Amino acid sequence: MGYWRSLNRKGWFRVLGKAAATVLLVLFVFYLAVYFGLFGWLPTKRQLKSVQNNMPSEVYTADSVLIGRYFIQDRTNVAYDQIAEPAIKALVATEDVRFYEHDGVDYRSLARVFVKSLLLQNESSGGGSTLSQQLAKNLFPRKDVGFLSMPVNKLREAILARRFEAIYTKEELLALYLNTVPMGGNVYGIESAARRFFSTSADSLKTEEAAVLIGLLKGTTSYHPKLYPERSKLRRNVVLAQMAKYGYLTPAQKDSLQKRPLTLRYNPYSHHSGLAPYFREHLREELGQWAALQKNGEGDPYNLYNDGLKIYTSIDSKMQRHAELALRQRMKTLQVDFDKHWGNKSPWAGKPDVVQAAKLRSLRYKRHKAAGLSENEIDKIFNTPRKMQVFRWRGEVSRTITPMDSLRHYLRYLNAGFIAMEPNSGFVRAWVGGISHNYFQYDHVRSRRQVGSTFKPIVYATALERGITPCSYFPNERRVFPEHENWSPRNANDQYGGAYSMLGALSQSINTVSVNVALQAGISNIIQTAHNLGITGELPSTPSLALGTADASLLEMVAAYASLANGGYQIKPRYLLRITDRQGTILFDQSNPNGQGKQVLSNQTTALLRPMLESVISEGTGHRLRSDYRLKMGIAGKTGTTQSQADGWFIGFTPDLVAGAWVGGEDRRIRFRNLEQGGGANTALPIWGTFFQRLSNDRAYRRYGYSQFSPLPSYLQGYLNCPPYQPPYVEAPVEEDRGIEGLFKKGGKKLKDLFKRRNKEEKDWQKDLEKELEKKGKGRGRWARED
Repeated sequence: MGYWRSLNRKGWFRVLGKAAATVLLVLFVFYLAVYFGLFGWLPTKRQLKSVQNNMPSEVYTADSVLIGRYFIQDRTNVAYDQIAEPAIKALVATEDVRFYEHDGVDYRSLARVFVKSLLLQNESSGGGSTLSQQLAKNLFPRKDVGFLSMPVNKLREAILARRFEAIYTKEELLALYLNTVPMGGNVYGIESAARRFFSTSADSLKTEEAAVLIGLLKGTTSYHPKLYPERSKLRRNVVLAQMAKYGYLTPAQKDSLQKRPLTLRYNPYSHHSGLAPYFREHLREELGQWAALQKNGEGDPYNLYNDGLKIYTSIDSKMQRHAELALRQRMKTLQVDFDKHWGNKSPWAGKPDVVQAAKLRSLRYKRHKAAGLSENEIDKIFNTPRKMQVFRWRGEVSRTITPMDSLRHYLRYLNAGFIAMEPNSGFVRAWVGGISHNYFQYDHVRSRRQVGSTFKPIVYATALERGITPCSYFPNERRVFPEHENWSPRNANDQYGGAYSMLGALSQSINTVSVNVALQAGISNIIQTAHNLGITGELPSTPSLALGTADASLLEMVAAYASLANGGYQIKPRYLLRITDRQGTILFDQSNPNGQGKQVLSNQTTALLRPMLESVISEGTGHRLRSDYRLKMGIAGKTGTTQSQADGWFIGFTPDLVAGAWVGGEDRRIRFRNLEQGGGANTALPIWGTFFQRLSNDRAYRRYGYSQFSPLPSYLQGYLNCPPYQPPYVEAPVEEDRGIEGLFKKGGKKLKDLFKRRNKEEKDWQKDLEKELEKKGKGRGRWARED
């Protein structure tokens, strides 16, 4: 104490000077420690120049429509001139009124915050950070260094703010800030916020809308306009008042805008919503695998959710919309028919294991089982009512029901899949995997189901390849196969007798003849043809294969039909065209329009098969496309119905597109009980017909409505010039042969003679064809056969 009392004025000045020097030295050392990274790495100016925030990857259609985004943070970067001027003014007036005057640090505000935050340790005081400092905080989150956290972080942000100001213009800083700032939930940046809350873009924001979004910056939850509209409106009015205070609005404009109600056009983004959700999910799985194998400039794998990749696909946005609407239109009315068909009964009546199987397949059951819960505990959960959103065609509703009730509800729904692609390029133009991705996420473009009679064209193509002529006749007789558990194929109409040509049998979908054709062509040969056409998986080596007892996906079957349409060339469906990084560097490119592989069927086989499939449309099971849908373009195709109407199919092609539709229950035992309602001609064909009807009525695709196939070359037309059906020939019996035995004896002899004559014609077919081809250049050209 004596020392301090002995100090005179000069001594006090000396002590205070030393203290000030010490404080300044400590502050200088502290500054150097932060500057050189002692409390954590600081990016250099060069690194700040190339700073990148997390960006979602975006999926585009072939016609440049954004249909989906893969992200953790929902963000879309925009340039300064793509941000509405009111948003810029609102930001400056509210967050940093001296933004255009300082060099990154507002020392007047900093002095106030220094007292409150550093000395009083009040982290909520705020108010001193400039936009440049806030930008530094957004891009480089604060670190915890104990009691020094606040001064260290504030100084780091000040240093980085000065560096930002040295390398970016004021306009660039404003754009960078508005692209990085959080706007509530997983929404980041002004563009995503404008889309989410007002269904508009950042450059189209109105003044009152911009004020709502800028007001969010004070508290993204507290002032969330969807959650707390009244708070948000009050905060909006504060922002408008700030704009008026600093001259960005007149008092009259401020008063007028503050009186307006808070009007949102909320657009919650979900990966279930938007165009082509099933396709986008399929693509996401494929892209995840691709990205893991690709290295960026730093040697790290690309991240689908953060790296801002641009993904360009072959999907046509308008065709996709037509496909989704066509499927929805048909399935909505078909579900009404299905519910009426079953009335008060459950479609699984007498089959209680259907519901139990659905329970075991459910994600809820699998999650609880993986968590180690007992069956009793799981049963209790499944039988406890809870509030949930429930799908209905009239619109989803909120219900309090048990999970078991939910399973029973969804089991009643029929589902569907549809895909359209170009037969020559393989480009997929439309992909609809189900009726609602939010409630039914199983993709029926990829799911494997029994294909029914849609497999028959593959059988007949194999027969043509083996030299069997379209005018070869086969008896329409039931046959028992003892070696295959006494299996006996039946016709859908249960009519037998006479003989059909291959042409007639395919157009009328005669099962007995298809089996005979398959046996003559060879089951092993048919399997090889199917594999060559892109159908994977095991195919049964039994006569029943001719009737489509194999399982295949809609994607595989449509690709197989593409080969029938393009002259016999293999087609691998293509939908991923190009991938670029955020700078536009191409990382992947498969946009070449020629997607054909090797030729697996001869030109003459596909040329002869096409009119056979056209006859399905003109006079067979596909006639409704002409009579009901009034389609005028050239069409070749085949319906398909599996055992007990479990699956309904239609696959067909025009000169421009090949497309297929499937309809059925999630469980194969959920189905119509009669062929008239459950057959592919009634369930799946209307989706196909409505899609092409919509295309024909759309001016952009009008040409599709009138395109026709090239005529069959004259030298091949003779091979289709025969009656589709030969009735049993019955000769009037002589006296001694009267009676039933004589009738069969004489009729059988004539039918036998008919088959001998046709077999002779069949043997001569190849010789005649070779002569025709020799005249046209010894096998060269479009119609040459390739053995």
